[in-house]
Amino acid sequence: MKVKFQNHILTGLVAISLLTGCSKNPVTGKKEIIFMSKEKEIALGAESHPGIVATMGIYDDKSLNAFINEKGKAMANISHRPDLPYQFFIVDSPVVNAFAVPGGYVYFTRGIMAHFNNEAEFAGVLGHEIGHITARHSARQQTSQIFGQVGLLAGMVLSETVRGLADQTQQALGLLLLSYSREHETESDKIGVEYSSKIGYDAHQMADFFGTLKKISDKSGQSIPTFQSTHPDPGGRQSKVEKWATEYQTAHPAKYNVNRDTYLRKIDGIIYGTDPKQGFVENNVFYHPTLRFQLPVPSGWQYENSPAQFQMAAKDGKSMMLFMLAPGKSLEEAAQTVVKNYSLQVSENNKTTINGNPAIVMISTQAAQTQTGQPAAATANSIQVATWLIQYGGSIYAIHGIAQASNFGGSVGQFKSVAEGFKSVSDPNIINRQPDRIRIKTVQRDGSLRDALRDSNQSDKQMDDLAIINGMSLSDKVTKGMLIKTLSK
Repeated sequence: MKVKFQNHILTGLVAISLLTGCSKNPVTGKKEIIFMSKEKEIALGAESHPGIVATMGIYDDKSLNAFINEKGKAMANISHRPDLPYQFFIVDSPVVNAFAVPGGYVYFTRGIMAHFNNEAEFAGVLGHEIGHITARHSARQQTSQIFGQVGLLAGMVLSETVRGLADQTQQALGLLLLSYSREHETESDKIGVEYSSKIGYDAHQMADFFGTLKKISDKSGQSIPTFQSTHPDPGGRQSKVEKWATEYQTAHPAKYNVNRDTYLRKIDGIIYGTDPKQGFVENNVFYHPTLRFQLPVPSGWQYENSPAQFQMAAKDGKSMMLFMLAPGKSLEEAAQTVVKNYSLQVSENNKTTINGNPAIVMISTQAAQTQTGQPAAATANSIQVATWLIQYGGSIYAIHGIAQASNFGGSVGQFKSVAEGFKSVSDPNIINRQPDRIRIKTVQRDGSLRDALRDSNQSDKQMDDLAIINGMSLSDKVTKGMLIKTLSK
């Protein structure tokens, strides 16, 4: 990942405002300043797509992908902007999320697909994401919102370590954008009710899914005050969507579908949680069974894995590490490319071996740019990088430790310990690890969800997760013949 400084945010916003005019929002009908044309929206979506695919990957399920495209095109046709070239994708991430970028690109993670319990829940979220596009939310927020959605951990760390957002003016601007984003989310919720209802689905189910999101948030312990969140509280959203769904159905009496069993059969076999073949963390070690290596993870550090890279960071945000493939056919070529791509000024460059693997170690400072484009003088806020390039298994891997110069001395020992822990793995238990998958089972007798799960040989330690993915409580009643989700390899 190329780390760059952004020193002219406010100047850029002023320049953009001078180049734009007022136009009518297709959803609200209000006149407003729009930062880009329709053609630019489409181009931006097309430019963003390859990076999103590289970051998350596409989930290989032709039937499920055909389903979301069928419903997506139907909803696009009744939307406020049916002329956009909409495209719909399931990305290979366990995170429960959906997001949209300008120009008609809509993404669902396999994680959120596994948590829907009927077509109506999916349709509500689909309408919400299409609503972001038709109301031009991403166009108004520009690209910062897009990359914030697909790189949450990196953005969180870099905003503290690299960009140093301590200035009061920038903090005020950040709070303003948070509020603006919450307004957009609420507006998209209302659009989601309208769009999902128009293609025949019961929007009350969309409200129920916000209940599932709240349970996920509560269980993870990651709920944050509404004032500081870019998304409204799931509980608050649930009650609003319930109200809007009732109002819509009262004004437009009709049969609104849920299609629970149909949807559950569609996701039978979907991967749930981490897919081990893409790498996984266990006992403070990151393992990659396919590439057959392991790497230590410092205790207490946060981490995020993607097809493009593995990244981890200290909770205080003062240091982070990136692990990825390095370009080049030799260590020397890879070193030259890394220095060029990241604008590094190298102060140390040494050859070594790491657990029998040839390697190069570099200590560098990232060259910040002045307004004239010249390298700026190094300061305590400059970024220092420790890089290990390791030749292993026919590939060259890069491990980067990153911190501000003022914190680098205290972090470099940790970086070195991680890099020198890179080694091969041959344990069959690691190499042959299989993912959990959603398995749809038929309830054999009347009773509680807990009873039905135990009848399906689900372990007690899985019960809380299974209740959430079923959108129920363990004490909820189930009846003979009902379909439920279970987990197995």
